[in-house]
Amino acid sequence: MTRERSPRRLRRRDRNTLMAAALAALSCTASGCVVVHGEREVMPGATVAQATKAVAAFTDAYNKADKAYDSSLDAPYVTGPLADIDAARLKAGHAGSPSGNASHVPLKLSDVRITIPKKAGWPRWFLADAKGNKAGNYRWLLVFTRADLGERWRVAYLTLAAPGAVPEFKKDGNGWGEAVPASSTELAVAPADLSRSYVNYLQKGGKSFADGPNTSQLRAYRRSQARKPGLVRQYIDQPLTHGDYAPLALRTADGGALVFFTTHHYEKETAAANSSVPAPSKAVQALTTGEIHQSLTLESVAGQAALDPAGKGAVSIVAKVNGVTGAKGE
Repeated sequence: MTRERSPRRLRRRDRNTLMAAALAALSCTASGCVVVHGEREVMPGATVAQATKAVAAFTDAYNKADKAYDSSLDAPYVTGPLADIDAARLKAGHAGSPSGNASHVPLKLSDVRITIPKKAGWPRWFLADAKGNKAGNYRWLLVFTRADLGERWRVAYLTLAAPGAVPEFKKDGNGWGEAVPASSTELAVAPADLSRSYVNYLQKGGKSFADGPNTSQLRAYRRSQARKPGLVRQYIDQPLTHGDYAPLALRTADGGALVFFTTHHYEKETAAANSSVPAPSKAVQALTTGEIHQSLTLESVAGQAALDPAGKGAVSIVAKVNGVTGAKGE
């Protein structure tokens, strides 16, 4: 299973006509009218007021969905890896508690720092870095994106980072950030190649990624779990790089970039003859198809943020959220 494959069909853009019309904005001066092409002009993707409103709208929808365990309530506000992870989480929650989340605590974001990059073309996007009232002192990194002016802002990436792990971003005199092209060769690893590079590292190791819980420690943990008495675990990793899963990179003050990217994973547990795999949690059972006899395969999606240095050097994974999106028993 080495070929890239999305865990779900990428969303189709149903506003192509509107998008084509919105790409050109008409600006009139004393000498006449000038057409400014949004697909070519480098400009901010949103105003601060629009971004602030988008953060509030997402938070409200996220809380409603979490309280009711109903993914339809925030589906219009999420996309990409977060949509996969969130939908599975809410499906599992609903299976265990159809009447809703009795332990629901509303998410509250404070000290919200918004960085809006200037860029040409679509998608437009921005980063909201905030303190949440959940997960301790971690900073909540939310990447909002949209593919045309008629679309609602949706969160593609939601990751958690320690306060000291969030870098300072490069900004111009007006406070706008700088988006780094996916094909940039200025970084240690081009953003477009980061998902595949991380997958290769998990499978083979190497020096391209700095040691840490999501790199060297994860590889060591997998080795320790690969063989247990009566049980074998196999791991398969795949890159996800297209459509709503495309990487997004924001220039840091030191010349590098904070890159958000997606990966797709499988973990298969196979029991020896006359034994069985460990009973999965109720949440996993809610996402499982087939009968669990000798094996159970867990499918997951991960959204992560990495510090990609300028020039050469090791990439550091500073934030990662991984969620089981499906399981199959055999």
